[in-house]
Amino acid sequence: MRYGATMTAAILMTFVVAAPLTAGAADEKAQTTTQEAKTVVSDSWLTSKTKISLFADERVKMTQISVDTAKGVVHLRGKVDSAEAKSAAGDVAKAVEGVKSVKNDLQVVTPAARQAVDANDKDIAKAVETRLAKDTQLKKVDVRTDSGVVTLTGQVATIDASAKASEMARGVAGVKSVKNELAFAK
Repeated sequence: MRYGATMTAAILMTFVVAAPLTAGAADEKAQTTTQEAKTVVSDSWLTSKTKISLFADERVKMTQISVDTAKGVVHLRGKVDSAEAKSAAGDVAKAVEGVKSVKNDLQVVTPAARQAVDANDKDIAKAVETRLAKDTQLKKVDVRTDSGVVTLTGQVATIDASAKASEMARGVAGVKSVKNELAFAK
């Protein structure tokens, strides 16, 4: 009987000692999750504020500008009519409160060349998407094309899958270069 009481006391003591450690791990995970949620909300808010600012600016015609934000870094993509409009878009984005930096990948395409470029970009993107869809590892890859420059985003399982996606995209007629922004799934 004495052995049973000693064992029970030892087991209870283990739980008492381990409880604060488990609670600490739970608190740390909760803080990490809370921080990640704040970052997502902040990034969404920065994207919205940047889009509104670009729309309101007379120097920039917002119609073909895509805005994405990750960890406070605003990424501008799309087409504008002039180098001045590209520069102005970058300046507008930098002026938004909370923006850490701006990655300005806007393409300067004159209005006269816009239709041909847009049509060609759509064909290129569709061809790359069709090619990637044939591989089960690459079905979740998003494709965007600006003036023949293909940007790959999304998640893949391995670095090999990422390299394969770039290789397959480069093999499509009309592709000038490939920007691989694929993330690896954890």
